[in-house]
Amino acid sequence: MAEEKTQSPATVTLKIDGHTVTVPKGTNLLEAAESIGIPISYFCYFPGLSSPAVCRQCLVDVKGQPKLVPSCYTPVADNMEVQTSTEKVLASRRQMLEFTLVNHPVDCPICDKAGECLLQKLYMEWDGSESRVDLNKVHKPKAVDLGPEIVLDAERCILCTRCIRVCDEVAGTHQLEMSFRGDHEVLGTAPGKRLDHPYSINTVDVCPVGALTSKDFRFTMRAWELYATPSVCPGCATGCNVEVHHAQGRVWRMVPRHNPEVNKYWMCDEGRSSYKELTERRVVGARHTDDPVPLDKALSHAAERLAKAREEGRGIGVVFGAQATNEDLYLLGRVVFDILDVQHVYIGGRPAVPERADAILRVADVNPNRAGAQILSRGRAGELSDLERAITDRRLAALWVVGEDVPLSEAALSALGNVDVIVQGVHENALTERARVVLPAAAWAEVDGTFTRTGPAPWVSNAHRPSAWNLDGGVPEGPGKLVQRIRRVLDPPGGAMPHWELIAGIARKLGVAIELPARVLVLFNEMKAKVPELSDAQWGRPVPLTQLRFAGSRG
Repeated sequence: MAEEKTQSPATVTLKIDGHTVTVPKGTNLLEAAESIGIPISYFCYFPGLSSPAVCRQCLVDVKGQPKLVPSCYTPVADNMEVQTSTEKVLASRRQMLEFTLVNHPVDCPICDKAGECLLQKLYMEWDGSESRVDLNKVHKPKAVDLGPEIVLDAERCILCTRCIRVCDEVAGTHQLEMSFRGDHEVLGTAPGKRLDHPYSINTVDVCPVGALTSKDFRFTMRAWELYATPSVCPGCATGCNVEVHHAQGRVWRMVPRHNPEVNKYWMCDEGRSSYKELTERRVVGARHTDDPVPLDKALSHAAERLAKAREEGRGIGVVFGAQATNEDLYLLGRVVFDILDVQHVYIGGRPAVPERADAILRVADVNPNRAGAQILSRGRAGELSDLERAITDRRLAALWVVGEDVPLSEAALSALGNVDVIVQGVHENALTERARVVLPAAAWAEVDGTFTRTGPAPWVSNAHRPSAWNLDGGVPEGPGKLVQRIRRVLDPPGGAMPHWELIAGIARKLGVAIELPARVLVLFNEMKAKVPELSDAQWGRPVPLTQLRFAGSRG
């Protein structure tokens, strides 16, 4: 009779500094220690990348091993006993830190990474001792242009290889590598290459020092003067989780926020620049027939046009914008379907860009909430091609657009002269120029609400990664799990207001027989109760305004 094979256990139990800990098999010692609150210093390790153990800053003492071992590289084993803070261990880490600083320029006052530099933080935490080296330091290239987004100061580089692994393991393209050896080793681009892949700024995020800097953020703002607010990138349907870093009434940068179910630790370069549109061509006041008017008067004009078209039995068209929040579109649906009984409904948004889809994080749909628009238009919405035909065939007397991103053809734009167009717009464009009534709407960073992601889509899989993952991220079944929260970061400019408030204003002018909300959270709860597809959505707990502060602390 053949022997039965026993399945290897999925977990491993060991002792770290006398504490028993059970972790999944394959976990490294550094991660096991951090899981029970035991900090271990490191430079080359990053949780979303492979561990090469090149910095030797995370050495620990394992019982039975003749030498100290790098904790980021050593897998756990049953009954292993580990010491992380013996005198031998601490002395070795102190020596490795001093060795790392031997040729470092220590130009913290002018370094862009000051305030969030891991080397700076560890140096201050250890002892802040003066250098014992009085020889000339090795000089390396400064202000090296690596690509369209990144500048390198090689003197600050501590050769951790995190940036190389981002290119190889995340972007799937080998564009960075090390040259030479010893204290003359230097980071640079691979022969014939530039650092120009769509995820290049992630190398700045993972860089533990100020070697790699983003051209967009370089020399603009000190990190400890910034405030961080969690939100969602509005650049496409992936819905990467981000932190919006802001101060002095403006956004200075966006960085990825860890979410293992969506974007892990990464986001694309294009998404990072989406904050710039917050200040571009904004609609800041209400207009009627090109003349500035008070908002209340503009709302009255909009309601009059809609009421007139309904009384005359003529067609009313409504566009559910794919960049408006779920709450905006839910209230719009209540007014449009339950009160006005509109039959001509369309989904608006930026046109798809098939060439940007890359099976990593970038998808063709460059709207953050097309999925929400499809759900909340109750399956009745047509596409922009249907809207164009309705306009050119003169089937519409009035057109109410929530979100100005409706890229119509010149023929359709010309035919709008016969239509009473009402636009709740964030930005000035060809449609707002032709609108009879323009209402100033707040942008994504100026409102509270939710977006609904579109998924799934595959994540890149390669030899460096043990298994593939996708944009759906193993999310439990249920479409509501794809709903994500955005938070207000800035005050809207001028008289701009959230879309739902403008919709409620028009509804009041129409004298609708429904209860209108006073707060967006009321809308969210009602939407969650009445829309089955969004029943699992969560608003989340309040997030206090968090300042990044000096040395990476937060408070």
